[in-house]
Amino acid sequence: MLALLLVEYLVSAAIHDSRHVLGIAPDERDAFVMLLGNAVIFVVLMHAKDMSYRDLLHPSSSSIASTAVLIVPLVALLMPALLLIAGATTELLESLLPLSRWEEQAFDRMMSGSLPAIVATCLLAPVLEEMLFRGIILRAFLLQYPRWAAIWSSALIFGFAHMNVYQFVVASMIGVLLGWLYERTRSLIPCIALHGLYNAAATVSSATARAGDVAFGANAEEWVLAGMAATASMAMLLRLLRPSRASRRDDASAP
Repeated sequence: MLALLLVEYLVSAAIHDSRHVLGIAPDERDAFVMLLGNAVIFVVLMHAKDMSYRDLLHPSSSSIASTAVLIVPLVALLMPALLLIAGATTELLESLLPLSRWEEQAFDRMMSGSLPAIVATCLLAPVLEEMLFRGIILRAFLLQYPRWAAIWSSALIFGFAHMNVYQFVVASMIGVLLGWLYERTRSLIPCIALHGLYNAAATVSSATARAGDVAFGANAEEWVLAGMAATASMAMLLRLLRPSRASRRDDASAP
């Protein structure tokens, strides 16, 4: 994480110094910094671990097609409930800890709806962050710690990486779900799908309502429908991704 922050800082400083020559807008700069910074870190890590991108993205014995067809639609059903919970949580935090002007400007730029911001938020962030936090960090934790300790630890690091208390809480909660999905599927495909769908839905919602409004303006009926969809989805996911007996024995014997 420190190496990534350092690389992104150096790239951002270089672009800032040459911004007039390159003609790069602030939202374009953010997307480029994210892409180049993560690329440098991943090249080094992949070389050091002698890993292929196939090993990183989908180390599961199941096929990519079966994982996408069976798991991704169920993940999509979780989206309404996640948005409602995240919206309500964010508004509560903002009522307790009002946003500073700098934070408002940062969130406005992130959710501006410009093409570079959409690419960075809905495409680059889901792919790159899942590769780092689930594909590398959580994968390493699962080799060393009991699965729930590994999942929660990686989720808290994921939340901390957002560098503000508002996203920390929401990202940590979603990070637990993402970590559980990865631990059960051993694939980044459903994790990237959930992350991308959530960011895309949040971006669309922010275009029609002030960012942070309670549950994005949802009423009781929408909460009920979202809860029903999430309950059905989780029931199916728990059934499909039930750990084997051997896996349960290994987890029970872990220190």
